[in-house]
Amino acid sequence: AVVGGGDTAVEEALFLAKLAKKVYIIHRRDELRAYDRLQRQAKKNKKIEILWSSVVEEFLGSEKLEGVIIKNVNDGTVKQLDIAAVFEYVGLQPNSEIVKHLVDTDKKGFIMTDLIMKTSRAGIFAIGDVRTTPFRQVITAVADGAVAAMYADKYFLEQE
Repeated sequence: AVVGGGDTAVEEALFLAKLAKKVYIIHRRDELRAYDRLQRQAKKNKKIEILWSSVVEEFLGSEKLEGVIIKNVNDGTVKQLDIAAVFEYVGLQPNSEIVKHLVDTDKKGFIMTDLIMKTSRAGIFAIGDVRTTPFRQVITAVADGAVAAMYADKYFLEQE
């Protein structure tokens, strides 16, 4: 199950639908906030079921996740979903406060970088979900780290 209704949540649901038999999008509102194109893709995908006006009330299982209890926020009805994983995408706030006064950020607070992860301030590199990037996946964050490490090393060697 994917919790959320924005672009990242719907993108994740579409990706998971390639791997899983069934994907639930659990969304607290009665409409998605994702781009129209993503909404259309999710709604026509037979593996994706959108549970409108719903929130996760409880996680079930002792050793591992076995399901969730969801509650409809409009009528209070609850139901159990037997699922093995939950991916939460309910808002993304970059943790950039510590450097916000030092480097350029976009209007949402994401750190702006170039292709080698350099920021507007020499010697400061940013990687992963804290930087402006179209993808927020572990694999892209790891790749960012590899790029930044190589160029940071080069930068500091040049400073000696």
